[in-house]
Amino acid sequence: MSRDAQQELQRFLEAHPQTRYFDVFLHDLNTVERGKRLDLAGMETACRSGMLLPGSMFALDVLGHTVEATGLGFDDGDADRPCRPIPGTLVPVPWQGAQAAQVQVTMHEPDGRAFFGDPRHVLAGVLRRIEALGLTPVVAIEYEFYFVDLERVDGGLPQPPRGPLTGRREFRTQINAMADLNEYSPVLAQISRDCHAQGVPATSALPEYGPGQYEVNLQHQPDALLACDQALRFKRIVKSVARAHGLDATFLPKPYRDMAGSGLHIHLSLLDAGGRNVFACDDPATHVPLRHAVAGLLDSMAEGMAICAPGPNSYRRFRSEAYVPLTPSWSINNRGSAVRIPVSDAANRRIEYRQAGADANPYLVLAWMLAGIHHGLTARIEPPEPLRGNAYAQPTGQPLPTHWATAIERFTGSAFAREYLGERFQRLFATVKHAELADFNSHVTPLECAWYMGAL
Repeated sequence: MSRDAQQELQRFLEAHPQTRYFDVFLHDLNTVERGKRLDLAGMETACRSGMLLPGSMFALDVLGHTVEATGLGFDDGDADRPCRPIPGTLVPVPWQGAQAAQVQVTMHEPDGRAFFGDPRHVLAGVLRRIEALGLTPVVAIEYEFYFVDLERVDGGLPQPPRGPLTGRREFRTQINAMADLNEYSPVLAQISRDCHAQGVPATSALPEYGPGQYEVNLQHQPDALLACDQALRFKRIVKSVARAHGLDATFLPKPYRDMAGSGLHIHLSLLDAGGRNVFACDDPATHVPLRHAVAGLLDSMAEGMAICAPGPNSYRRFRSEAYVPLTPSWSINNRGSAVRIPVSDAANRRIEYRQAGADANPYLVLAWMLAGIHHGLTARIEPPEPLRGNAYAQPTGQPLPTHWATAIERFTGSAFAREYLGERFQRLFATVKHAELADFNSHVTPLECAWYMGAL
């Protein structure tokens, strides 16, 4: 591994001789980037033996506070562990100039074993179980996000930015409006260029329902880990390019009360050893492997809500007729369901998983999705009939837990999470989320004072 990393660094420097520093980082449970900026000598050391970071990087809450109850803080001596470069993630950083580069890393134990708390290793563990069935996932990730104004309104709430071309601040909803696409064309064009420079296969961009809201699709590929690596690079590109254009960008699921939420949707098919799509069929409603996979996703969905909706704002997406699932349901070409079989020809049949918000960790969402599919295929369970019509006007099973505390409790007690993600990781994630929940609930908000002080 170290020799491959050193060779990749040498090839990169030959192609980018002006490079002087490297941003070296991993993504914590909340996908916050944590790492260091290294000079060339430091980068060479990282390629040989790893860059040291404490294991408590994965015990941090969203504010960066170590959750001591995880055992990875003072109980562990805040011990360092080597973080090794992920092959193929050494890329230029166009918005920082020719001297800048970046690389993503994963954390290991000093003896080389994967560190249990790193979400990328969690995904790799579930992926091995799928591969043991002779199957290879083909994955495509879609992100929704908002451009927002750098200036906040009262209380720190966001507001739509002034359009780069018209200067108008829009509050309307116009799905797929070409005028909105033109309005942000210079920003989107730079995002596209920087994605190309960093090897992120962004294929399309479209205006979504909210003002300044966009969706970008990443090209499908038969490497689940790489798909998530690229998705997190994409988030960094969007936020960085927005700042360069005098805007902010947010993947907060619900920045506005009365506007659409932002999701993280994953499309997935499975190839067998001969490279054939095992979901290929004319009629998804009767195709046995697809039905088993869907059933596994639905069976595990409620217990994974804390993975797919990891923070308090995540749950503001979940309301009726908002294109967000409220029950574990599936459909053929119906965006009201949790699992959708999109329109395609028979050979390209796939599953779309629509539960997660844009704030979710893609490694963990995909790990949970693959775990559900593995469960469905190996247990050969059957789903209910696919829903038709208005998904919000018919009973389709028990409601999903749409309150943060309930979702955390479901995950904490989940035998499914323990089996597929590992007991240590389950306990780590649950402990961090319990701590975030307690801290969040301790704050007094302006709204509760406005509503209740005068009445009580």
